[in-house]
Amino acid sequence: MIQTQTRFGLQALGLVCALGADATQVRQALFAPQPSGVHELEGFLPGRRLHLGAVRSELPSVSELPKRHRSRNNALLLQALAQIRQPVDEAIRRWGAGRVAVVLGTSTSGIGQSELAFAERARSGSFPAGFDIRQQEMASPALMLAELLGLAGPCHVVSTACSSSAKAMASAARVLASGICDAVLTGGADSLCAFTVAGFDALESVSDGRCNPMSAKRCGINIGEAAALFLMTREAAPVRLAGWGEGSDAHHISAPQPNGDGAYRAMELALQRAGLAPEAIDYLNLHGTATRQNDAMESLAVQRLLGLDRACSSTKPLTGHTLGAAGALEAALCYLSLTENKQGLLPPHWWDGQADPELPALNLVQPGQALGRPLRAAMSNSFAFGGSNAALVLVNDDA
Repeated sequence: MIQTQTRFGLQALGLVCALGADATQVRQALFAPQPSGVHELEGFLPGRRLHLGAVRSELPSVSELPKRHRSRNNALLLQALAQIRQPVDEAIRRWGAGRVAVVLGTSTSGIGQSELAFAERARSGSFPAGFDIRQQEMASPALMLAELLGLAGPCHVVSTACSSSAKAMASAARVLASGICDAVLTGGADSLCAFTVAGFDALESVSDGRCNPMSAKRCGINIGEAAALFLMTREAAPVRLAGWGEGSDAHHISAPQPNGDGAYRAMELALQRAGLAPEAIDYLNLHGTATRQNDAMESLAVQRLLGLDRACSSTKPLTGHTLGAAGALEAALCYLSLTENKQGLLPPHWWDGQADPELPALNLVQPGQALGRPLRAAMSNSFAFGGSNAALVLVNDDA
């Protein structure tokens, strides 16, 4: 066993995604009787309308930020930060600016601003006045928050594609365990841009309609955008990060290991670090991208470790695949399921119900399904290009 002795309490959550502009709106939409969030848009691929997980609410202005930090990605983070600004400020006053860290995940950072700038250059011959190439630096999200809040603690970004912010939360826990800080602002953000939509389309992995995970007719993902921020400390909290597991398949640059061994090992390590048996997990948030290979290998790993009775779902038909933000976003959806949820409502798995006979028959959550009691433990999977695997276990000890 590799169980950790340090408590990693998730004190507060700030959240914005296609389901809503804050945690309250997201909670309501997550458990609603009809799917929302992902919707049809045009303008990302020429001549095509796609279902995308775009945030439709107005975001905070970035005009007061230094030019190098003005991006939609950072506007999403400002929206999430505003929801937890009071406990963050209290943590800074209590422990000091040098004892508060920022550890985030992203995969796009501000590349969307570069797309707009180069399009303007093609039209007019010059870049727009507000463009700064540093807007697309991977470090920008963490540096922006640290500078805005006046922090002097550790500050870094993890960028491992779709596992980025899950790995960032694991990294944040290690920073806390080291004793070099007393609080960490952790999570992740990614914003919609043509670069990622076109990239996944080149892999023939983008669905025109709402994605259909685990279905025999699944045909690809919906790209989305989101920001999720947690304030993590070593003190008791409504939910704690109880365990995490990380690994690398080293199998293929984009395809996962078909037998699911890498995914299985990440999930197993997360359980071991949490000191929990598989049957202790009440709910599993699947990576569930609705691509042929991911769903196949993940279902094998889940069957092998958790069996076929564990309640599980992919929430990507609601939020889209938010890439570098997905790990933190889906941890946030687990957090919402673990708190203020006396009935034990479970995030539903929205799909066409046409099971793939080649996949294990997982226990996919039906709309309105509930445990009849509060959830105590949830797991969230995040798997990325290059076989970068991560799994998180969140626990509510008072449930």
